[in-house]
Amino acid sequence: MNLRLIVTIGLVIFPMSACSMRFDLRLGAIKCISEDIMSNAMSVGKYSVVDPNEGFPVPDSHKITVRVNSPHGVKHHHGDHVEAGNFAFTGAEPGDYTACFWAPDHKPPVTVVVDFDWRTGVAAIDWSNVAKKGQIEEMELELKKLHATVVSIHDEMFYLREREEEMQLLNRATNSKMATFSFLSLVVCLSVAGLQLWHLKTFFERKKLLWI
Repeated sequence: MNLRLIVTIGLVIFPMSACSMRFDLRLGAIKCISEDIMSNAMSVGKYSVVDPNEGFPVPDSHKITVRVNSPHGVKHHHGDHVEAGNFAFTGAEPGDYTACFWAPDHKPPVTVVVDFDWRTGVAAIDWSNVAKKGQIEEMELELKKLHATVVSIHDEMFYLREREEEMQLLNRATNSKMATFSFLSLVVCLSVAGLQLWHLKTFFERKKLLWI
């Protein structure tokens, strides 16, 4: 019982990337949601339009277009004029993956309500199917969840370390460029000041207002 309690607490404390929400989408507008996903991480999502008239088909004015793209613009999912859908993919590259929702303009203007659930990493695993396929006991399933969470945290730490190194390199490159730019700006300012002094000296000498 104590071990089970520890496992349960561990699963609650360890972070799992999940994005479940309900948002309003105005017709003619685009709403994008991004998720930072590591390389080779599983990602699953599902979305559905909330029926404004429960018990009746969703009207065409409430159907939406959905696109899910990678950081480099690779399309992982596309739904055109749909009321619901789902997607699943494994991230080939690390970075911000984007899910964009768009509803065509309509008169009179209305607002579409969308339910969206996006899960990545350990949170994307369907543990109920794992338990059914493996025919494992509840305790073993909890341990598998804990192990998967620990592996996910380990990978996340290395991913964050890589991102930190990239940011440090970017900061160093930026500082170096700023130092070079500042030096060039100083040289230009001194050169302009020297030219102005030379021009004034020449002008006064030509007007015979200055004798040396």
